This record gives sequence, structure tokens and C-alpha cells, in this order.
Amino acid sequence: MQPFDRLKKETEESQRYLYAAPILDDVAAGRFDLTTYTGFLRNAYHHVRHTVPLMMACGSRLPERLRWMQGSIKKYIVEEFGHEQWILEDLEACGIEAREVANSPPNFETELLVSYVYDYVARVNPVGFFGMVHVLEGTSTAIATETARLAQEKLGLPDNAFHYLRSHGELDQEHVVLFENLINQLVDPEDLGAVIHVANRVFRLYGDVIQSASGGGLRHAA
Repeated sequence: MQPFDRLKKETEESQRYLYAAPILDDVAAGRFDLTTYTGFLRNAYHHVRHTVPLMMACGSRLPERLRWMQGSIKKYIVEEFGHEQWILEDLEACGIEAREVANSPPNFETELLVSYVYDYVARVNPVGFFGMVHVLEGTSTAIATETARLAQEKLGLPDNAFHYLRSHGELDQEHVVLFENLINQLVDPEDLGAVIHVANRVFRLYGDVIQSASGGGLRHAA
């Protein structure tokens, strides 16, 4: 079994936790309002703004056996740089002042997600960061574009209120192919295990971040 296939297989249960978030059913059924959408964007801002710093932390801590990954990390940094500004622009289009969001603290669920990944990169194995990449890019590919369509249809917002969702839905389809090739080059079982471990945690943590946009807060795992 290829490493990427193993990653998908060994994270299936945690992925189901994310996709079982009630807010996803609510969006599909039109049971949401502007506050839910702007709540999602607020949460997104507070984790997306850490994407590049986390990549830099990962790249700077890679052991010698993984230095070959630095070129891919550099490319990711270039492509992800400034995406948090897209989110602030989307919020402005929704009538929310960007400065207010930028100066606000993250909610509990978002802070927990970001803190966990920083800690794992610094304390355990930096390559575990790619477990977060697997979750966020895979989720964007699966639901971002359709969520933007449903939200615009429901809320009547202009196109410039969906730059983040639509851009990620398109960009991450390309990223997933690059990511699969990257993961398939991991030959050390401990490195692949680190990616799988973090992906399992982040599927659950990000599921709670998504749900918190509706004020639903944390859910208990079944």
C-alpha cells in the first residue's frame, strides 16, 4: 500500500467525525444565516494566518533525512502567502470591519487547533504538520466551492464575499496531487506515522472549529 493510501485509510474514522458536523447538514439544507458564514470566516482567519508561520517552523526543524522536503515547503509558502487577507476582504464584503477581526482573539476551538499543531511540530516531529495539510486541503477540495454556491444563493452576497472559499476550492485540487506525491516519498515509518497521527487529531479538532461557527461548540466523540 502506498503511503498516501495508508494515510487515507487510517484516518477514515476521524474524517467521518468532521463530516458529521451538524453545521454541514444545515448549510446543505439552507438552515444558516449571515452570522454563521461570518463566524466561519472569523475562525478561518485565525487559523489561516498561521499557515505560513507553521510551514516555516516545519521547514526549519526538518532533520537531515527530510531536508528534501524544503523545496516543496518553499513552494507551499509562496502559494499560501497572504491568504488570510482574502478572508478579511470577504468579511468586509459582508459588512464586518477587517481591523476588528484581525485584532480579535481566536475562539477556543480554533486556538486549540493551532496550538496543537505548533506543539507537535516543535516537540515531536515537524513532518507531522502535513497531517494538517491533508485535512484542510482535502476538506477544501470536497466542500469549499459547493459551500460558496449555497451560501451565496441563501444570503445574496456579492461574488467578492467568497474569494477565500472559491479560490481554495480551485487551488487545493492541484495541491492534493502535489501532496499525494510528497507523502508517497516518505520512507521512514515514523515520519508517515507522524502525518497520520496529526491528521487524525486535526480531523477532530477542525470538525469542532467548523461546528463552532454556528455557536455549537465542542461535540463529544461517539
